[in-house]
Amino acid sequence: MSKQPTYGKVILASAGPGDPELVTVKTVRWLQQADVVLTDRLVSPDILTNYVNNKTEIIYVGKQCRRGISTSQQTINELLVEQASKNKIVVRLKGGDTSIFSNVLDELETLVQHNIPYEIVPGVTAALGAAAYAGIPLTARGLSVGVRFLTYYKSDIVSGDTWKELADTDDTLVFYMSGETLSTVVEQLTLHGIDAAKKLAVIEQATTPLQQIHTCDLYQYADQLKDKTFRSPSLVIIGKVVSLHEQFAWLPNINSTEHYFTPLTGRLTQLEDTTTKKRHVSRA
Repeated sequence: MSKQPTYGKVILASAGPGDPELVTVKTVRWLQQADVVLTDRLVSPDILTNYVNNKTEIIYVGKQCRRGISTSQQTINELLVEQASKNKIVVRLKGGDTSIFSNVLDELETLVQHNIPYEIVPGVTAALGAAAYAGIPLTARGLSVGVRFLTYYKSDIVSGDTWKELADTDDTLVFYMSGETLSTVVEQLTLHGIDAAKKLAVIEQATTPLQQIHTCDLYQYADQLKDKTFRSPSLVIIGKVVSLHEQFAWLPNINSTEHYFTPLTGRLTQLEDTTTKKRHVSRA
């Protein structure tokens, strides 16, 4: 008779948008109990250094939009099953919030398929962290009564009818993973007559010591920001509330070309090189 595996538990935990102090107490508690941590690229190194138990194995499974060196989702799913089948507590650590523009659905389906116990720990998503650290309330009396979280990392995500509706709405628009397609976002919104009172903010590396914020009028984008390359991660806010940044910004811009989150290059990071108890998964 074949013996069924005894599964441990998988914790789908949120690391927050960058500032390690924005991680929740519950995520920290699970990191301290974990046998193994599968971590995204967009997780502050300070969280791994300060909150993960010294005996815990850390597996790096970073993704980088439109980069072939990213770890495939299939590999991540297989690792979750492999590690949980060893009766381990496995923390799947995701940047931002686990439920906002992550592949949590694929991972949930995998866990349910294999009858692996799991828990979801929410966190501060990038939109909330970026807006707060930019001094931009996402809703404000007379300026916006709603918020929409979107992404436009490839051309077939948003239809023509949707662009018109987005241009007409008074909701604040927040675009994730859209720094490289921003020209098209602006082009579509202005083509459909978006109110000139609405402004654009691009927030690079939000909530980190290297945060930079760029703002402009949408109809002046081509002259002011079109040729600029934004560091990852970058988050875009569009709406009348962006005008509040100038008045309520409480952090200075850091004029730096450094990356807070190490880009995927196929090489081991310094943390991976110097910490022998932690292993690296080849990027698929």
